[in-house]
Amino acid sequence: MQRSTHRWFAGGAVAVAAALALTACGSGFSGSSSSDSSSKLTSSSKPLTVMIGSSGDAETAAVKSAVSDWSSSSGTKASVVAASDLNQQLAQGFAAKKPADVFYLSTDALAGYASNGSLLAYGDQLSNKSDFYPSLVKSFTYNNKFYCAPKDFSTLQLIINTDMWKAAGLTDSDLPTTWDQLDAVSKKLTTGGHVGLGISGEYARIGAFMTQAGGNLMNDDSTKATANSDANVKALEQVKKMLNGGELKYAKDLGAGWGGEAFGKGLAAMTIEGNWITGAMQADYPNIKYKVAELPAGSAGNGTLQFTNCWGIAADSPNQAAALKLVEKLTSKDDQLAFSKAFGPMPSIKSAADEWKSANPALVPFLTAADYAKGVPTAKGSADVVTDLNSKLETLKTGDPKTILDATQKNLEALLK
Repeated sequence: MQRSTHRWFAGGAVAVAAALALTACGSGFSGSSSSDSSSKLTSSSKPLTVMIGSSGDAETAAVKSAVSDWSSSSGTKASVVAASDLNQQLAQGFAAKKPADVFYLSTDALAGYASNGSLLAYGDQLSNKSDFYPSLVKSFTYNNKFYCAPKDFSTLQLIINTDMWKAAGLTDSDLPTTWDQLDAVSKKLTTGGHVGLGISGEYARIGAFMTQAGGNLMNDDSTKATANSDANVKALEQVKKMLNGGELKYAKDLGAGWGGEAFGKGLAAMTIEGNWITGAMQADYPNIKYKVAELPAGSAGNGTLQFTNCWGIAADSPNQAAALKLVEKLTSKDDQLAFSKAFGPMPSIKSAADEWKSANPALVPFLTAADYAKGVPTAKGSADVVTDLNSKLETLKTGDPKTILDATQKNLEALLK
């Protein structure tokens, strides 16, 4: 399950680098009408190829079933390829000018492929465009064009071991709603056998504190670097304080690969993770009892990070019209709810929210966050900057928050020149 927890940033630098390397290959598209969302879509009798980066057999089977259903009803042949290395195989397809027609695309890969003309900007042509959460649409908007339909999403929330919670004498009235309260319960939960809060020591978790303070690494449309803002400094100071207090530890310092593992193995009473943790807990740690609570608010109120992928359509696809119809089917309420049941993601459309909440009452905090969650940076090259930031966050316990963020600010500003 660890791969699912890293969908935004795992291999992100590779994807962006590959897209940049393909600028010459894709330049033939950049001035063509096929990359303009207002243009006529290509159409042919050729079958569609759908390429996905799967978290496992359940996801692959669910997507294949949905595509097969659409193929049968539409009369257009379509096949699904579960890539062993999605970023590499996508890049190879574009380089050979034989890309998959439809494919998973991460937020950090969008700018690279969009800027070289490899992607069809079809978002405005979606019949269900208004149904997607606005923050997700923003994540897949580049140069004011809505490129691709968000296929699903995840947010971060607080995961609590209920047995450890009770053992510490805590009740529902103690659920933390502020940073001070989070600090206090983390201290109460810390024993000789486990830490109160154990998280992955990276922006994709610590960034939640930034949003709670009113910050993030970039503005909402990733056109301005905001890494060294006072809000972000305040956020890192809070994390550093808890690290030095001993009530917060990074997963690697607990001997775990990620927060979910630290939590599942009982090394941490709480962690900060996305809704993908439910699959990991069911598969690997079925005996651990836990509950999901909204992350506490910071000085700016509620905040968290969201992670998402979209259904990209190749500008070079000979059958864009059918690809668009397929994407509309795959992002429909019925299909998204089926995907959620099969492998855990939350639907990217508002119309599915009530049914999803009814089916997943214990997970409602994850979807509640759709109203305030912030996306990760989507600027071309931002994944490399985040990788560098992550290396610095490993030393946050003894490091200076402002110095760390100043370096990240400089790196992000360099991307925007």
